[in-house]
Amino acid sequence: MPNGDDTPGGPTRRAFAKYGGTVGLGGLLAGCTGGNAESAPSGSDGNGTDSTDETPEGEEPTEDESYSVTMAPMGEVTFDSPPGTWLAFLSTYGDMGIALGQADGLRGIWDPATVPTEFYGQLPGVDIPFDDVAAIEGLDKETLYQLDCDLHLLDPNWLGVIADEWTESDTEEIADRVGPFLGNYIRRRGDDWHDYRYYSLYEAFGIVADAFGEPERYEAFAAIHDDLLSTVRASLPESEDRPSIGLVSVNSDFEDGSFYVYPVQDGNNHKQYRDLEMNGAFDDHIDGGYAQWDYERLLDVDPDALLFQYGFSHVSAAEFENRMDALREDPVGGQLTAVRNGRLYRGGSSYQGPIVNLFQTEAAAKQFYPDAFGEWHGIGNTSADERLFDRQRVADVINGEF
Repeated sequence: MPNGDDTPGGPTRRAFAKYGGTVGLGGLLAGCTGGNAESAPSGSDGNGTDSTDETPEGEEPTEDESYSVTMAPMGEVTFDSPPGTWLAFLSTYGDMGIALGQADGLRGIWDPATVPTEFYGQLPGVDIPFDDVAAIEGLDKETLYQLDCDLHLLDPNWLGVIADEWTESDTEEIADRVGPFLGNYIRRRGDDWHDYRYYSLYEAFGIVADAFGEPERYEAFAAIHDDLLSTVRASLPESEDRPSIGLVSVNSDFEDGSFYVYPVQDGNNHKQYRDLEMNGAFDDHIDGGYAQWDYERLLDVDPDALLFQYGFSHVSAAEFENRMDALREDPVGGQLTAVRNGRLYRGGSSYQGPIVNLFQTEAAAKQFYPDAFGEWHGIGNTSADERLFDRQRVADVINGEF
């Protein structure tokens, strides 16, 4: 293996970076080299190296500009300057970085093809290309060295779940030689390995915003989110007037009739459904996080509507309709109330950040309660006067115009 500054075995690239304790127990101290000289600390050339050992004659020494954020399981993470380059394993954190105006620094994400980019296309003046963003479906140290990011927005303990060979010492090595980790697996709750604090979407988003030095953008986004929830809650139908909605994976086997079905869960994956007080048809029929049913079992419960999770992220509109055709044409599937009444909907991604959550909340409100919020006509087909949040306002925050 080559022995260079940016490869395993070479000198510590950020020689001034230190951490005090193991991941999950102590805090990591890491120096991140901002994306340009203006954001670099005084005395730096913008690349994390000292341009001079002494304060120039006639100039007063500058104060320490480092700052810290705290999130379980990493503890305290200290930055010398805002990160310039970053990656996010789950698009939840990728969406946070994009919302904070950091899209240019994104170097890698789990699977760019499953990011619901159709939503970004609805924001005027916002261009989020993923052509040069690496797919990091399998994470290892070599990949992290090659991407060479100032910040890794992912829960390091999750690496131990998806990568059998990953160890705590690997986390410490990458944090010391490349850049720190910051993230908490907030998708769902109840995993045996996750024995530390969970965060809500906006709790995690606020911490990430502080790491990027963007608290004002966070506050602007939080205000949009709060306004949307106020709008929705003001018009929610009474409980007895809400339809029953069955949550099914769009990645089920429609041809052979094998369906993954879910209750409405705690965690970020179903945030919009809880905010809309969804009447989950399967909640009392599933012991655990999911079940696998056939057409007959679906018909036994027979929800008023079926919502297909990952419909916005893992299939196109045309692919979704092809799967719905298989459902409609099945002798048992065709008997479902949701099929007969045309209430089959593309559902949200489980990996939603603040931007995607706004769109997915609006979509679900219209799908569940069309009498209150107007009919759902698909992404991009909602007229301005029927929208539940202002696209231009979101675009302005992303572009720093607020």
